[in-house]
Amino acid sequence: MSVVRLPERRNAADEDKDTSPMSDRGINDKPANEKKGATRADEVRLAIEEDIFLGRLRPGSRLDEESLAQRFNISRTPIREAILQLVHAGLVEKQPRHGAVVAPLKLHRMVQMFEVMSEIEGLCARYAARRMSEEEKQNLKRLHDASRAHMQARELDAYYALNREFHEAIQAGSHNEPLQEIARGLFARLAPYRRYQLNHPSRVGDSFDEHDNVVEAILTGDPDGAYNAMRRHVTIQIDIFAEFVSIMGGGGIQ
Repeated sequence: MSVVRLPERRNAADEDKDTSPMSDRGINDKPANEKKGATRADEVRLAIEEDIFLGRLRPGSRLDEESLAQRFNISRTPIREAILQLVHAGLVEKQPRHGAVVAPLKLHRMVQMFEVMSEIEGLCARYAARRMSEEEKQNLKRLHDASRAHMQARELDAYYALNREFHEAIQAGSHNEPLQEIARGLFARLAPYRRYQLNHPSRVGDSFDEHDNVVEAILTGDPDGAYNAMRRHVTIQIDIFAEFVSIMGGGGIQ
C-alpha cells in the first residue's frame, strides 16, 4: 500500500509572510491564525484531489498525516481538516488499521448522483425563472458576466469560484428551502468532480455558453427553458466524468 508523497511546499518563514487573497476571503472576523489554517487545509485538499484525478494517487493509497504535515511544513490540524473534506466528498475513506486511504471509485453511484443533480438543479432553475426578484436576476447576470474574463484567460480556479456562486444564486433564487438543502448536499459531494471537468479542453468555454443559456431563460422568465438548459449543463458533466474513469484505467473502479 503506497503512501502519498506531495511536492515540497513553502517553508515556515514563507508561511508566516503569506499574503494570499484567499487568507481574508469572507472571514475577516476570525483570528489570523485561523484564517491561515483554513487556507492550508484547502491547499492540501486541492493538491490531493489533483493527484487523485491525474492518477498519481491510486485507490488504496494511504494518506499519512505525518508525511503530509512535513511536506507542507504545517501542523496536523489543517491536514486532518483537508482529509475530512475529502472523506465527505467520497474521494477518501477511513479504514481500520490503515487510516485514510484513497477510496475506490463507485462508478454507478457517481453517475446516478450526477443524474439526480441534473434534475434537482433543473428544478432550481425552473423555480428561479418564476420567482427571482429583479435584484436577484441582476446579481446572477453580474456573476455570469464576471466569469467571462476568467473563462477567456482560462483561470480555472477563479472561474470555478464564480461558477459555484452562480449555481448557489440559482438555488437560492428557487425560494424553495427543501430543494436548496438537497441541491447543496449533492453539490458538495460532486464538487471535486465538477471542478476536475473544467480541465477538459474547451470545457470552460462550453460551460460559459451553457450558463449563458440558463441566464437568458431565467431573465426572460422562461421556466421550461431554464429547466432544460440547466439539466443539459449538468448532464454534459457526466460525459466528462466518464473520461476520468478511462484515465483511472479500471483499477479501483466498482
